[in-house]
Amino acid sequence: MGLFDFFSKEKKESLDKGLEKSKTGIFDKLTKAIVGKSEVDEEVLDELEEILISSDVGVDTTVKIIRRIEARVARDKYTSTSELDRILREEVAALLQENNSQDVTNSFETQNLPKPYVLMVVGVNGVGKTTTIGKLAHNFSKNGKKVVLGAADTFRAAAVDQLKLWGQRVGVEVIDHGMNTDPSSVAYDAVKKGVEVGADVIIIDTAGRLHTKVNLMNELGKIKRVMQKVLPEAPHEVMLVLDGSTGQNAVIQAREFTRVTDVNSLAITKLDGTAKGGVVIGISDEFKIPVKYIGVGEKMEDLQVFNKMAFVESLFQK
Repeated sequence: MGLFDFFSKEKKESLDKGLEKSKTGIFDKLTKAIVGKSEVDEEVLDELEEILISSDVGVDTTVKIIRRIEARVARDKYTSTSELDRILREEVAALLQENNSQDVTNSFETQNLPKPYVLMVVGVNGVGKTTTIGKLAHNFSKNGKKVVLGAADTFRAAAVDQLKLWGQRVGVEVIDHGMNTDPSSVAYDAVKKGVEVGADVIIIDTAGRLHTKVNLMNELGKIKRVMQKVLPEAPHEVMLVLDGSTGQNAVIQAREFTRVTDVNSLAITKLDGTAKGGVVIGISDEFKIPVKYIGVGEKMEDLQVFNKMAFVESLFQK
């Protein structure tokens, strides 16, 4: 069984429910835009452009989607407004396939994964970073994987305490040195412990934000270097957690973090509480970094592996 297979069992209902606010917002506006119209014309496309931008898809990505639909309408000569949701779904899915062709599969083959697999998690405070780590730890351990957590966000007492609570809750070991200690020494000890106990996964929490980008870059760089003293290839993955409910602020955060560290996966949280679900499409398109997980609810199982086709189907299906 692959390391991440447990996410693939998530029910579609959970995804549909989590995206309900976004879906309702899009379709209420779309219905109003096409009322009394039988074919997709320039006016309908202008309305659609506004709808996508207001759903936080982002201007550049929206323009790409509209151009694709325009080309298709021109090619087909006549396109009924009743087909618009299907065409929109198909073109968004095609854009995501092309622009982020490295899709995140629901599993890594365990024999091809290094053991322990070191995952460093970054993101500003308040985005659900520590909760995401807790949910990941729960799902890994539930599926028989040995997990060690490292509480390296030592600038915030709440972060250390919160991670320790998650550790107790899901029954995994947490390495911490308390608050105002050196984050890199926590990361070092967590990796060392993970190696000693034969952990499958080591997840390192890091500070949400330091005073300047230079400080943040230096801190994350130091954490990496210190971990590499134990495991030369660590971290195997740097995951940026973003709060989907903040819409374009999440995009700005992604720009900031990708400038200061090598982010190679994304987790987008809190999609169930917002109508800004379109932000996932914009982020996926702009950064070409795989969106690996999305949070669509409070439950442990509501952290799902991001499947582009399932997401688009759910978001744009009436």
